[in-house]
Amino acid sequence: MSGARIPPAAGSGISLEEQHRIERISGELRTGVAELGDLGPAISIFGSARVAEDSWEYRSAQSLGKLMAEAGVSVITGGGPGVMEAGNRGARSGEGRSIGLNITLPHEQLANPYVDTDIAFRYFFTRKFMLIRYAMGFAIYPGGMGTIDELFELLTLVQTGKLQPCPMVLVGHDYWSGLYNWLARECVTRGYIEPADLDLLEVVPDEEVAAEVLLDKIRR
Repeated sequence: MSGARIPPAAGSGISLEEQHRIERISGELRTGVAELGDLGPAISIFGSARVAEDSWEYRSAQSLGKLMAEAGVSVITGGGPGVMEAGNRGARSGEGRSIGLNITLPHEQLANPYVDTDIAFRYFFTRKFMLIRYAMGFAIYPGGMGTIDELFELLTLVQTGKLQPCPMVLVGHDYWSGLYNWLARECVTRGYIEPADLDLLEVVPDEEVAAEVLLDKIRR
């Protein structure tokens, strides 16, 4: 029967609690695929949830969302405030598809008001899978732990061949140049990564250059 739970087999080592968790994970993946399977060209925008509406990050991400929407490219964000809200807001003003993949947190994060397609996730890894799976490029604005986690997970997936090479732009020289230079100075010099690994990233000054890089590589 559709939707019926199958009890764990004797000796399987899978508890009922774990089976329920597996079902929830599977359900989140099915929902995401059903909603985004026909998406077409899209980018994901990452960045801090804590930036204010009058910050350059917000204004830039909003402009980038609009530029991408006007070029026929959908915008995916984490669905929350700050840079995420700005990207969705720009996509909507550019009459494009604005997608928010929200995460359920102890202190509830509500979807921003500029999301057209809102999908809520309980698990970070299923949400990150969807943020990556349906995007053809990525714009990473300044942010904290979550943003840096998303950036390095992307780099790891491409470096290890689990994800096809795709454009990744770090928007904001002042914020990202130090990290890029540290990777070159420390990681490359010590042999922890190859010089070519840094070619996966491009540090850009603003949304106009970001849009040029993303659209150029998406359209190839």
